[in-house]
Amino acid sequence: MHYDTRTNKHGLAHDPFKALIVPRPLGWISTLSTKGALNLAPYSFFNAVSDRPKMVMFSSVGKKDSLINIEETGEFVCSIVSSTLREAMNMSSAPVNRHVDEFALSGVTPAASFYVKPPRVAEAPAALECRCWKIEPLPVPEGATEPSYWMVLGEVVGIYIDEAYITNGMFDLAMVQPLARLGYMDYSVVNAGSMFTLNRPKLKDGGESASLIPGPWDGSYR
Repeated sequence: MHYDTRTNKHGLAHDPFKALIVPRPLGWISTLSTKGALNLAPYSFFNAVSDRPKMVMFSSVGKKDSLINIEETGEFVCSIVSSTLREAMNMSSAPVNRHVDEFALSGVTPAASFYVKPPRVAEAPAALECRCWKIEPLPVPEGATEPSYWMVLGEVVGIYIDEAYITNGMFDLAMVQPLARLGYMDYSVVNAGSMFTLNRPKLKDGGESASLIPGPWDGSYR
């Protein structure tokens, strides 16, 4: 099959786009309004975009509370969603009124950040403290009069890691079991059974060819 995304006439039960771009990490974004109201919401259009400087992005459909708070304060925190936090994460997605505290609604605890004012989720294995670098409206959809999505780019100014999840000097993803977003209402979990390592190709002949080193990762970035 082949279909034009401008008309979106794919003939399927549901739009397959999100099911094609998988897995996507979950950005569990916490913000603070200028009046001190807490907000916590998960975003599946989330990812890292660079590590020097350390930058992340997420996009919001419509001007939700997270986006409004970031516009007002310029700060947010992204807590990492482990498998054990799946129900809390899901509950925090409820489109409740602006004054409702999703930390309380989902049964998780706000913990003070070090570099920014919004708190992280205390139960999360790690969190990224961010300052907003830029908010960009995405292209206006055909037939609409204003953007439906806004992209938030943030610089990571501080990182929290629960030391219980550090093994041999590395963040232990097998222990964390981070949650990933798939298509439709599907999710996945990264665990020891689904993880493997690969060595990057090693250049040969002055960069004219390359070879692969067999076996698990040797600990060298190339």
